[in-house]
Amino acid sequence: MTKIEIISGFLGAGKTTLIKKMLKEVFAGEKIVLIENEFGEIGIDGGFLKEAGVQITEMNSGCICCSLVGDFGTALKEVIETYAPDRILIEPSGVGKLSDVTKAVQGVAAHEPVELNSSVTVVDGQKCRMYMKNFGEFFNNQVEHAGTIVISRTQKMTEEKLEACVKMLKEKNPKASIITTPWEELKGEQILSAMQHQDLILKEELEAHLHEHHEHEHTHPDDCTCGCHEHHDHEHAHDHHHDHEHHHDHHHHHADEIFTSWGQETPHKYSEEELRKILSALSDDDDCGIILRAKGIVPCIDGTWLHFDMVPEEYEIRRGEADYTGRLCVIGSHLNEEELSKLFQLI
Repeated sequence: MTKIEIISGFLGAGKTTLIKKMLKEVFAGEKIVLIENEFGEIGIDGGFLKEAGVQITEMNSGCICCSLVGDFGTALKEVIETYAPDRILIEPSGVGKLSDVTKAVQGVAAHEPVELNSSVTVVDGQKCRMYMKNFGEFFNNQVEHAGTIVISRTQKMTEEKLEACVKMLKEKNPKASIITTPWEELKGEQILSAMQHQDLILKEELEAHLHEHHEHEHTHPDDCTCGCHEHHDHEHAHDHHHDHEHHHDHHHHHADEIFTSWGQETPHKYSEEELRKILSALSDDDDCGIILRAKGIVPCIDGTWLHFDMVPEEYEIRRGEADYTGRLCVIGSHLNEEELSKLFQLI
């Protein structure tokens, strides 16, 4: 029986960091498949994972990695039948709805020897209030359907802010276990134990609930919002201050209606100072749109390579391995591609 762990989280919450920790500390030696279904980020994440000893197709310690764009249910079945792994880790799109991913897994579990072992959502504690307010339809869905919520970056939060964040999360999901201790202080085994304990309680409820709807659903509903469809019609984007919760019961948005992604490959060289100015502008100004995530690997004028990663109000730049060319990716709402090109000095 293959165990499935879903590790979801909004853009930039730290899903990949948590997965790396679990692979190293808990799942080493198991035959593992990691399925990523990311929104516009596949190429860049491949570089980050590769640098950490994780190949995009074959990883160390008996682990393979699929970057997925397409019919999720079909791909999951193929992975199970081809590799028969001990465990599958699914990292859904940062703007996907956890309920859709869970439904797809349950649809496959009805015919294949797999079980949903845990469903985790990683939440950036510092951004919790802002995401809940501006992108509630997507953010809240991930919180509401999690068996375990892991809050990232808690070491950067005051006790009062952390308590306020936990209160907001409990209002949306009173049953989930919430991990508030900084990851560095926990062993992977402790995190897995919390994940499994809580998900045993939720699993029966979830299966009963899905069984009720099974006749009416197929594995991958047409209105699925997990971000796996390659839509290019972004004209229905909504104002980022509009609260989508009121539409929750009678209208669902595709991730592609609200969020867009802009990616470029370029040999352009940047100084670290120039890159800092660019990332500060992305974080602080609205000229390029509402930026939720930016990441990339670009050549530096001094001959090294700069790896960068940005979420609202904070960013990180570090030196890393070279890539075949410079690559960058920006994800957000109402993106202004011309302004982005100007900012990154591409026009």
